[in-house]
Amino acid sequence: MKKRKFGLALSLVLAAGTVLGACGKSDDNKGSSGEDKSDSFSVAMVTDVGGVDDKSFNQSAWEGLQAFGKANGLDKGNGIDYLQSQSDSDYSTNLNSLVRQKYNLVYGIGFMMEGAVEEIAKQQTDAHFAIVDAVVDQPNVASITFKEQEAGFLAGVAAGKATKTNKIGFIGGVESEVITRFEAGFEAGVKESNPDASIDSQYAGAFDKPEVGKTIASKMYSSDVDVIFHASGGTGAGLFTEARELKEKDPSRAIWAIGVDSDQVSEGVVGDHNVVLTSALKGVSAAVQDISTKAKEGNFPGGETSVYGLAEDGVGLAAINDEVENKADIEAAVKEWTDKIKNGEYTVPDTVQ
Repeated sequence: MKKRKFGLALSLVLAAGTVLGACGKSDDNKGSSGEDKSDSFSVAMVTDVGGVDDKSFNQSAWEGLQAFGKANGLDKGNGIDYLQSQSDSDYSTNLNSLVRQKYNLVYGIGFMMEGAVEEIAKQQTDAHFAIVDAVVDQPNVASITFKEQEAGFLAGVAAGKATKTNKIGFIGGVESEVITRFEAGFEAGVKESNPDASIDSQYAGAFDKPEVGKTIASKMYSSDVDVIFHASGGTGAGLFTEARELKEKDPSRAIWAIGVDSDQVSEGVVGDHNVVLTSALKGVSAAVQDISTKAKEGNFPGGETSVYGLAEDGVGLAAINDEVENKADIEAAVKEWTDKIKNGEYTVPDTVQ
């Protein structure tokens, strides 16, 4: 498979007020207008089990499709749509359903859909697919990957500079190459910015279990950890809940959570405070727009892998919280390391050392 790098602009602030409708895995998601999708370009996606409203990865992808739709006069049920997977057994069924509905491009969102996308792509050779966070070596599949380690590294730099206890946590979802890249980059960033800090890394084993995320976060915070970064999809909602509750009990306590994929600052509001230090950004939304636009213009990159990193403006770090005492110091360190990574002076490890 050929590999290409594409540039794109990250949106650092999510559009406010986006309404995400719930959707099942049945054929009743056909365009409400009854439009024959063969007459105009149409795109749809299948979520993984995290769901379209996970305030993270799947939601970013859907926002990308919505932005593509807005630019092309399409909306939900009329040119763009999604099917939500309740379990991994839904993946192949949902992909096939969208192909039968004649969508011109069908996305599988998340590495957990790699097997299903490969299976259906081999069966439906005339259909076009794209997969986010995995590589499927088929001529009718466009693969999208990111250098998560670079976003994780910048989050680690921020965490290392923000911690007062020198105890930092990482919560992963399902162990995989993608989440390991986040973890590896984060640990490297912490070590480079604060060699005295220690890191407690734990995995929830799921992307849709906020109660597990909350339990892990509670144990970490109770052991004097004061900054936790999650790369766990919907499971991370539990981290934010725990951090907000602790801040509400003791507003003077310096306690931080770091978001992932999109800017999750809205998850940190506690009265006049906000517990989200920053977020490691992944341009899933912009990548989905990019590949959809190429496909619409007749330039579908089938059989190719599009890789998005810092140099391509495909990953990054959200704004640093104004409440952190050494905000200027953190911002300066983040900029310094961003420049080093972009110019090739420093290569972020993609495996845990």
